[in-house]
Amino acid sequence: MRSPDLSFELAGVTFKNPVLTASGCFGYGAEQDGLCDISRLGGICTKGLSLAPRPGNPPPRIRETVAGMLNSIGLENIGIDAFIEEKVPLLTGVDTVVVANLFGVAVEDYARLCARADDCGRIDAVELNISCPNVHEGGVEFGVDPVMAAKVTAAARRSTSKPVIVKLSPNAGDRIVSVARAVEEEGADAVSLINTISGMAVDVRSRRPWIAKTYGGLSGPAIRPIALRMVHLVAGSVKMPLIGIGGISTWEDAAAFVLAGASAVQVGTACFVDPSAPERMASGLAEWVAEQGASSVSELVGALRSE
Repeated sequence: MRSPDLSFELAGVTFKNPVLTASGCFGYGAEQDGLCDISRLGGICTKGLSLAPRPGNPPPRIRETVAGMLNSIGLENIGIDAFIEEKVPLLTGVDTVVVANLFGVAVEDYARLCARADDCGRIDAVELNISCPNVHEGGVEFGVDPVMAAKVTAAARRSTSKPVIVKLSPNAGDRIVSVARAVEEEGADAVSLINTISGMAVDVRSRRPWIAKTYGGLSGPAIRPIALRMVHLVAGSVKMPLIGIGGISTWEDAAAFVLAGASAVQVGTACFVDPSAPERMASGLAEWVAEQGASSVSELVGALRSE
């Protein structure tokens, strides 16, 4: 039997399969060499990159929770210039798509980051993290306002010829549909969703929060039903491809997102448990597509039955 086609194309960039790693959960890519065959993945999304290096938040900043994980890393990173100079050379021989996750605190930050990424041949696409506070708007998150999200996307689109993926925030609630439509109108090639959900955990003996900054972003299986619903909501409202994120731990989870309308998925928290989880998911998806009698995974995108 001929193996099903797992590839998908995004604005001229071909991903060999629909399983990517999520930003913040796989380092800058090369660190996982030896723990995972990176070349078997559809792509890797780098740790979030800013214009200048950031030290991040003080510890403790990670806490395991029931069916998930809280983190308040604070977007610690080495900055876009150091990434290109120090990390990109380590990815030169890796046969997979590299997506640079970018974030800023002003619209012009995103434009400058995209322009810098555009000059780097090893970066194949950019992903805009818009779950960040806009300093010019009093700290309001870009991702909760369609107008602000659109401005970021437009600035990015003007600054790069590479595919632009916009990572949507669950904090928008059902307005996430409006945000998705707004970024599509401004030239986004795809959206990825969702980012983490704000939460907290408490040490009852010390009577203190487990996270130094009190709140953290909740990820893992606990948020999967929420993410799946939001993917399904957005899928019926836009024409561009969707990349599903949120508690994906098995190939069955990935398949559920495909049926809900996602052309691809990103694996995050599961990578901390098993760095090889994404490649096993790709293999499982191939078997599932064949079992469904489809010749390609694209045939099953959005094929959820309602009856």
